[in-house]
Amino acid sequence: MSFTVLRILPELALVLGGVLVMLIEPLLAPACSRRALGWLASAATIASAAAALLQLHIPAGTAFYGMIQVDAFSVFFHLVISAVLLVTLLSAIDYFDDGTVRHAGEFFALTLFAATGMMLMTSAAELLMVFIGLEISSIATYVLAGYRKSSLASVESALKYFLLGSFATAFFLYGIALAFGATGSTSFSGIASGLAHSQMPLLAAAALGLILVGLAFKVSAAPFHVWTPDVYQGAPTPVVGFMSTAPKAAVFAVLIRIAYTAFPALGHRSAAIFWILAVASMFTGNLCALLQRDVKRMLAYSAIAHAGYILAAYTALGPDAIAPICFYTAAYAAMNAGAFAALTQASGTAESNSTSLSDIDEFAGLASQRPVLAAALSLFLLSLIGLPFTAGFLGKFYVFSAALHAGHLWLVVLGLVNSGIACVYYLRLLLALYSPAPASRAAILRGKPARLALTLALSLCAAAVLLLGLAPTHVQHLAARAAATSLTTQ
Repeated sequence: MSFTVLRILPELALVLGGVLVMLIEPLLAPACSRRALGWLASAATIASAAAALLQLHIPAGTAFYGMIQVDAFSVFFHLVISAVLLVTLLSAIDYFDDGTVRHAGEFFALTLFAATGMMLMTSAAELLMVFIGLEISSIATYVLAGYRKSSLASVESALKYFLLGSFATAFFLYGIALAFGATGSTSFSGIASGLAHSQMPLLAAAALGLILVGLAFKVSAAPFHVWTPDVYQGAPTPVVGFMSTAPKAAVFAVLIRIAYTAFPALGHRSAAIFWILAVASMFTGNLCALLQRDVKRMLAYSAIAHAGYILAAYTALGPDAIAPICFYTAAYAAMNAGAFAALTQASGTAESNSTSLSDIDEFAGLASQRPVLAAALSLFLLSLIGLPFTAGFLGKFYVFSAALHAGHLWLVVLGLVNSGIACVYYLRLLLALYSPAPASRAAILRGKPARLALTLALSLCAAAVLLLGLAPTHVQHLAARAAATSLTTQ
C-alpha cells in the first residue's frame, strides 16, 4: 500500500463506513431497529482511529500535491476527533430508536461524513483544503442540528446555525483571497515565505483578521458566539455533544497551523487578537452562564468560556504553547462529551416532552434515583471546574502556564477569576443532583433504564477524564510530539 493511501486511511475508513450505512439503511424495513447501523458506524470509527495510530509508524510527509500533510500533529487530532465521534455514535444508538425519527440510519452516516471533514482540516497543508474540510463538516452538522424535524426548536437551531455559519464562511473565503493576493500562495509554507517578500503587509494582516473571524465563529469565541446557546438548546443532545467538541478540535488545529506556520511574521498582531478573544470569551461565557436555568444553554455558555481558556495559550508566540493547546483540547473533549452523554442518558430516547430534563431544578433527586449516572455527571462537572486530579485541572494549568511564560500575567489573572466565577453555575447543578427529588419527578427519574451503548460512552469519557488527570504521561508525550512536528511544513 502506498504512503499516499496510508495518509488518508482514517478518512477513507469513515467515508466507507458512511457509504455502507447509507446502502444498508434503505434495505431495512421501516419498523426495523437501526441499532446495528450505529454499531457498524462505531466499528468504522475504531478502524479510523487504528489507521491514525498506524500513521505514527510511517514517515511524515505530504500527499495529493502537498495539500495534505500527515505527521504526529495531525494524528493527535485525528485521535481526538475519533474518540469524540465514537462517544457520539454510542450515545445515539438508542437515542433515535423510538420510532419518532424516520431513517435514523442517516444520522450515523452524516456524523461519519462530518468527522471526515474535520480530519481533513487537521491534516490540511493549505487554506483551500481547510475550506473543503470545513464545508464537508459544516454541511453535515447543519443537517444534524435539525435532525428532529418534528421539533420546531431543532429546526430553528439548524436554520440559525446554517445562516450564521454561511456568513462566517464568507469571511474565511475572503481572507483566503486576500492571503493569495498578498503572498501569491494559499499553502501554509507558501504564505510564510511570501510574507517575507510581500509588498502588501497590510493586506496580509487583513487576510489574517478575516480568517480568524471565520474560525472564531466555529469555536464559539465571543463576540462570534451568538448562535451557540440557541443551537445547543434546540439540537438533539448527542449532536450537541459532538458539535461542541469535535469541530472545535479541528479548528484549534487549523489555528495552530495558521498562527505558527502560515503567519508567523504577524505573530504580534495575532497574539493581540487572541488576547482580546480569550478575555471576551471567558467573561461572556461565564457571566451569561450564571443567568441560565436550562442546562444545555448553561453548557453552551460554558463552551464559550472554555474556548477562551484555550485561546489564552495562543497568545504565547513560542512553540511551547502548542503542546498545552493539544492537551487541553483532548481534556475538554473528554469532559464535555461526557457531560452531554450523561444528559442524553438522563433525557431518554428522542427527548420526549414528558421525560426530558432541561431545567436545573428538574435534575433534583437524580443522585438518589440513579446514583451512578449522577456520579458520572458530577465527575464531568468537577473536571469542567478544574478540580485537581481531573483532566480539566491539568488542562487549565498547562494553558495558563504557557500564557504566563509569555508574559501575559493579567490574562492569567483574568482566567483564574473566570474559573472562580464558573464554580457558581457548575456547583448549582451539582447541588441540584444531590437534592431531594419532588414526588412528581421521582418516578420519571427512576424509570429510565440504563442503556448499554450509552453506558459504554459514559465509561469511556469518565476513564479519559481520570486518566488525563491522574496519569497523563502518554497523552503529554503524544502532545509534545505533535508540537514538535506542527511547525514543519513540507
